[in-house]
Amino acid sequence: MRVNHIVSRGMPILLILAAVCFAQDESVFEAKGYKSLFNGTDLTGWTIPEGDNGHWSVIDGVIDYDARSEAKGDKSLWSENEYMDFELHIEWRFKGYGDHLFNVQTILPNGDVLTDDEGNVVNSMVPNSDSGILLKGVGQANLWCWSVGSGELWSVRNKKSLPPEVRAGAVPKENADKPVGQWNALDMIVKGERITVINNGIVVIDNALYPGLNVKGHIGLQHHGGVNPKTGKLQGASSLVQFRTIWIKEL
Repeated sequence: MRVNHIVSRGMPILLILAAVCFAQDESVFEAKGYKSLFNGTDLTGWTIPEGDNGHWSVIDGVIDYDARSEAKGDKSLWSENEYMDFELHIEWRFKGYGDHLFNVQTILPNGDVLTDDEGNVVNSMVPNSDSGILLKGVGQANLWCWSVGSGELWSVRNKKSLPPEVRAGAVPKENADKPVGQWNALDMIVKGERITVINNGIVVIDNALYPGLNVKGHIGLQHHGGVNPKTGKLQGASSLVQFRTIWIKEL
């Protein structure tokens, strides 16, 4: 695996180890002052959406979500504690896809989307799962199957009033995701209104400006998709996702 720019930007050496090796030895995190957000047994420390009915659960030592939450309103899983500036390590994988293909755009390096010669958006129908790391109630780093790769900052990229360089900074430098079914290691540094995302040892978002992040709030694991009430099947881009080994260090 590559570790692009981490040392040159002065990032903590722990992030290099965590992103490259998945740092399964808990003492590595504990020695650096990190605290675990997941005990591997149950959802202690997390707020389960009211009425979820067990669709957020712990199976074989990992947080499992089947995209079928019965909660009304917000269906995402949120940390009980609030954070402002932090370093986060979280391992994630998609278990599979929804029951049908999903209409996906191709995101360009400048934040725009691919269009044809007449200016029409070019879409492709592909299998897709979709989730994300929710940041303090105001931000999100996407986890999904789009060709641009995970770590994309959707709301920043899509805000056309922002300067071009800010929107471009919200686009992953490359797709560092592993295939569906395999585990990924995601590391994030959130400080003020700046965010860096390292996916599987590769810096995909490099100290990007994220307006509004300079607040204190909960960290969430995103619900996406769900059951189509007409067909009873999962919608495209549903969150068939699992998480494990979640560590945080406040800055």
